[in-house]
Amino acid sequence: MRLANRVNNINPSFTLQMVTKAADMISQGIDVINFSVGEPDFNTPKHIRDAAKNAIDQGYTKYTAGKGMIELREAICTKLKRENGISYKPSDVLVSNGEKQSLYNACQAIFNPEESVVVFSPYWVSFPEFVKMADAKPILVNTIPENNFEPDFSDLESKLNSNIKGVIINSPSNPTGGVWSNAAIVELLKVAKKHNWVVISDECYERLIYDGEFVSAEKLNQEHNIGATVVTCMSLSKTYAMTGWRIGYAVGPNEIINAMSKIQGQATSCANSIGQKAGIAALLGDQSCVEEMKRSFLNRRDLILELLNDIPGIKCAKPNGAFYVFPDFSTYLNRTANNKLLKDTFDISGYILDSVQVVTVPGDGFGAVGHIRFSYATNRKIIKEGIDRLRRALDMIEE
Repeated sequence: MRLANRVNNINPSFTLQMVTKAADMISQGIDVINFSVGEPDFNTPKHIRDAAKNAIDQGYTKYTAGKGMIELREAICTKLKRENGISYKPSDVLVSNGEKQSLYNACQAIFNPEESVVVFSPYWVSFPEFVKMADAKPILVNTIPENNFEPDFSDLESKLNSNIKGVIINSPSNPTGGVWSNAAIVELLKVAKKHNWVVISDECYERLIYDGEFVSAEKLNQEHNIGATVVTCMSLSKTYAMTGWRIGYAVGPNEIINAMSKIQGQATSCANSIGQKAGIAALLGDQSCVEEMKRSFLNRRDLILELLNDIPGIKCAKPNGAFYVFPDFSTYLNRTANNKLLKDTFDISGYILDSVQVVTVPGDGFGAVGHIRFSYATNRKIIKEGIDRLRRALDMIEE
């Protein structure tokens, strides 16, 4: 069968491939330590689960409005005002089947063939693919590792062209855990305004910041009177351990949100009604569960940082957000293990998996040569055992 060209134009999600490989090994009874998962290991808080159970019992099992239940969109507006200091009307909100669909919808609604979109490297694996699925071209721009992976504005300047229509930003970042300074975001917003770009701001990890306060890109846009066009995409997945519920949302200029809703209406209609009811409880209910999870993540972050930086040859900066560390394994490149040359981090991650059954995610897949992503969304015992295994594997690599 001859498939559409777009199938060959995009790459599969290698992070999902790593998760699947880990699951397959576990199903075979192999003792695997999994640092690949991009989701909290906690259960969804009880009051949110109870709201979903009540929704089922009360018959909230039908289609909802395409943009989402009005009650949920009102709750989102309340949350945005309360936590982010930005004001929207329910008509400016689109609820989707996870934030991933929100980001996809935005790219489909905004970008045309032959247009270009700035994506900062390291990037979440889906960003360039969303752009390519809109028949647009991702322009990869460097970041500065020693500065929280903030944009390299000189590299951005060198790659400017008249075809660029937008830029995707992600802070706190997956894969790095880095949090951009307000000054960096303000500078980028000014560039976007100057060139009439649309800014798509992925703020999935907004509640997982360990030092200081998160400030939404749109809040900075308003405070500094920049006037850039910003579409903000957020999620319930990481904040409330609701990854499987698939509830995300986007807010922005009404024209763009309506266009995204039009596309979603023909693709998936609406997000699931039970998850939307649970989302209302999440946003308007007790928020202490979020702080409890964040305290656990902070404790785990500090542990994995200490253990990684104690391994000879590994350098790992302290990330201030999300639940990832992104250590530099460059010293192990072009060395030999099991008679195989480790030419990139795919090779290093594969060697670690095969030799000590520890699953990691190679940074080359995020556009970051020499780095490997570790998720610390797992308990301290597993972190200690996993890094101990890692040390044993690295000790066996030949000079």
